[in-house]
Amino acid sequence: MSSQFTLFHIGFIKVTIFDFLDIFVMSVILYKLYYFIRGSRAAQMFVGLVIILIVSLFTRLFNLSGMTWIFDNLKTVWLIAFVIIFQPELRRMLIFVGQSRLIRYFVKVSSFKTFDEVTKAAHELSNRRFGGLIVVTRDMGIKSITETGIKIQAEVTAALICSIFNPKSPLHDGAIVVQNDVIEAAKCILPLSQDPNIDPKLGTRHRAAVGLAEESDAIVIVVSEETGQISVAREGRLIQDLDRDALSNLLYGAFKVGSANLESS
Repeated sequence: MSSQFTLFHIGFIKVTIFDFLDIFVMSVILYKLYYFIRGSRAAQMFVGLVIILIVSLFTRLFNLSGMTWIFDNLKTVWLIAFVIIFQPELRRMLIFVGQSRLIRYFVKVSSFKTFDEVTKAAHELSNRRFGGLIVVTRDMGIKSITETGIKIQAEVTAALICSIFNPKSPLHDGAIVVQNDVIEAAKCILPLSQDPNIDPKLGTRHRAAVGLAEESDAIVIVVSEETGQISVAREGRLIQDLDRDALSNLLYGAFKVGSANLESS
């Protein structure tokens, strides 16, 4: 039956469609691994592990029994060390897989804790009259926006968000980007909307929120510094004067159901 899937031969080696599939899957895995560790100290550690792996292959090739015995007995230790060293990157990768569009469609995975923390943070910022701009990404990547800010890569908590937007914090200007249950960056610059129909009384934060919502599918939460009013920009529209429950329902609806039917105030 395997001959039915054979594409061509290289000498005595049969190349099948499954070989191409195997190469494609491995390429994707290696690319994603590179994506998650690039620019970090883990990248240097990964290079070191690759060098050790190459050395171990050469010890087998040249039948160096002493070195081979050492590498064989260190296999378990290396596995544990790999998990410990790359724990943050592995965690991010698992979150990325769990939050993928395909998994959410079949398994209905939802970031309940993240939604609750973001809602709590927006409510707290409103009570304190701290201006806030929170971008919650969906399916469309906004890497160009994230790169304008300062990398954070921290767990989403209301306390951290409120600390970032404290007027005394050097990171309070700009937006934070929440992606895959992680605050990726702070002090990010968003594009301003040029829509002439936006209320002229609204400030730069609201125009920036609408601007990003026009260019992506992200949910952008705005907390007014002057009034404490909570607004959400989505699909180029601004939904104003939301209370805590309305904001929570909007987030759950947008990520759990898809397109929620929301009315602008």
